[in-house]
This record gives sequence, structure tokens and C-alpha cells, in this order.
Amino acid sequence: MTTSSASGRAGVRGPTEPPSELAAAERRKGILAGAAAYSLWGLFPLVFHQLEAVDAQEILLHRVLWSLVVVGAILLVRRDRGWFAAVRTKPGALPRLVAASLLIATNWLVYIWAVNHDNVVQAALGYYINPLITVALGVLVLKERLRGLQVVALCFGAASVAVLTASYGNVPWVALTLAFSFAGYGFLKKAAGVDAVPALAVETASLAPVALVWLIVLEANGSAAFLHGNAAQDLLLVSLGVVTAVPLLLFGTAANRIPLSLLGLLQYLTPTLQLLCGVVILGEPLPPERLAGFVLVWIALIVLTWDGFATVRRQSALEVAALS
Repeated sequence: MTTSSASGRAGVRGPTEPPSELAAAERRKGILAGAAAYSLWGLFPLVFHQLEAVDAQEILLHRVLWSLVVVGAILLVRRDRGWFAAVRTKPGALPRLVAASLLIATNWLVYIWAVNHDNVVQAALGYYINPLITVALGVLVLKERLRGLQVVALCFGAASVAVLTASYGNVPWVALTLAFSFAGYGFLKKAAGVDAVPALAVETASLAPVALVWLIVLEANGSAAFLHGNAAQDLLLVSLGVVTAVPLLLFGTAANRIPLSLLGLLQYLTPTLQLLCGVVILGEPLPPERLAGFVLVWIALIVLTWDGFATVRRQSALEVAALS
């Protein structure tokens, strides 16, 4: 949260309200927004399960196009005419966002396929593994040095994948594809440094021409489901734009108001709710050997989280010592 934005909000709330109360209110707003965003993402299996009669590729195409419509409407309401110029003038932002669009499209397609083919549990595993992949990307791409606890966490993560490979009888490709694609997407988005709405506008606009042509082809060869099924199904396909945009905007609200360490803890809401949806509501099996794999990845995440908090405490102590 910037100083200017804080002062603007202070003017709305009144000059007599103590700054500490303003900060606490903003923090609460951020926590609620973050929890809402991750919870909505965690409930996505229930949405896509209602579309199991529609092919995963067609669901993806509608998600891209209707997301672009929603984002375009938001930009119009905000009267933000200079958003593309701002993206284009930022060095490297445009190609990074185009590359990110390909990764998120892959992520969406595999996730939709997983939900509609009774692989919600494996999809949840992918989002549990995602923070470990992010650490690995930091080492491989940014040449960061691993700390001791990070090495321990990655070892537990690798053990989890090995156990689940034995359980499934093959490599859990759904989980690994989701983890790598989303970690890469997050890496490129961070490197681009563009706000959530303009970034999503670029991403969906990059994919929209292909999506539109693909939908026309599906309609021409008679394999399209849209407008050829029931009204509820068509309405749900159209609503995918809102389903995509709302959690993203909530996430942007949270990211500007709470520390990344807290945001990192909230992210575990998504795979936890996905796992519950898969096992409790959709009835997917979770035999003991598969549960053992999840326990290993949970241990990895606990170790990684502990290391993160310990690092923040050390950095804070060093800053205090430098100022004293």
C-alpha cells in the first residue's frame, strides 16, 4: 500500500481517525479479500464439475473470451484509456505477459480436464506443490542459493512425488503440470510488474483471437456445446468471465494491503478446499498410500513456511541492529 493511497483513504474516513486504526482496517480488508479469493479458487471444482458435459477445450475458450469481456468492461468503467500504453512502455512487460498467457491457458486447460475426469485430488496436489516449484525456479532461473530448510522442504516434496507416482502407477502429470505452469505464470507476472486488471486484459487479448477462431471451427463442425444444450449450461459458460475476474481482483486487493508472508499462508486455502471438494463432495478416493504422499508435501510446506518466517525475523533483526 502506497503512502498516497493511504492518505487518500484517510481523507475519506475523516481526519480524527488514528493512523493505527486505519492500518488495522486496511489489514482486515486485505485478509478478508485474500481469504475470499483463495476460497473462491478452492471451490472452482464445483463450478467446472457442472460443465462435465462440455469438452475441456471449449470451456477454456469461453473462459478466455468472457474474461476479456469482463476485464474490458472494468477498464471502461474505470475510464482507463492509457492502460495499454503503460504496459507497452514498461520494458519487457508485453512479451512476458504474452508468455504468461500461454502458461495460464495450459494451467486452465489441464485443471478443467482434471475436474471433469475425476482428478480433483491430483489437481489439489499440484497447488500444494506450487510453492516448492517456485523455490526451485528461484534457484534455476535467478541463481538463488538454497537455505538448509529449503533443501529439506524440497527433499520432502520430491519424496511426495515419488510416493504418489507409486500410488497412481504413473507420474502425477496433472499435479506437476499445474504446479510448473502456475509457478512459471507467477514468475513472469512478477517480472512484468503490471497491475492485475491490465495484465489480465493483455493475457486474455493475446489468447482471444485463437479462442474465437477455435469456437467458430467447433460450431462449424457441429461439436460446439454452447447454444446447443440447456440454458443453465450456456449461462454458466458465459459466467466464467466473472468467475475468473472476481477472485483475481480480490487477490489484487489483498496483495496491496497485507504482507507477502501472510498472503503465502492464505494460499493454502485453495488446495485444501479443492481436496475437500474432491474427496467429500465429489467422492474421489484417497487411499492410505496416496494420503501418505499428501502428508509428505504438507511436511514440506510446514518446513518451507517456518523457514520463511525465520528469514523475515532475521532480516528484521539485522535492520534494527543497523539503525541502532
